Amino acid sequence: MPLRVLAVDDSKILRKVIKETLAPFDCDVAEATNGYNALFAIERERPDLILLDVAMPVMDGVYFLEQIKSVPAIRDIPVIMLTSPADHRLIPTLPQLGAAGHLVKPFKPAALLELIQQHVTLNPAIKRGS
Repeated sequence: MPLRVLAVDDSKILRKVIKETLAPFDCDVAEATNGYNALFAIERERPDLILLDVAMPVMDGVYFLEQIKSVPAIRDIPVIMLTSPADHRLIPTLPQLGAAGHLVKPFKPAALLELIQQHVTLNPAIKRGS
């Protein structure tokens, strides 16, 4: 069964980078453009890991994180926060809010993979016959 990852970011480019970074692995990557949409995606996808932007319209990442960590059925899903240098005051509070880790944008794909592998196992993609 593939690893299920939910990429939550209002930047289409960043969601594409995440998908491309995880493409060599046995992963299904679902996408959401804000925390509000991500709440519905969690119900559909039941992700094993969430990659979450801090600054988004409609519902920001911090509020979304607080919401999911208050629900027993989903509070154990690891959430890696994607921050910007402007979030430097917020970063120290993220572990207290339940974030499993954070990565400052822009980041190298290798740094993302290293952080992800601290929380879930990435297996190589299974090549299926044609």
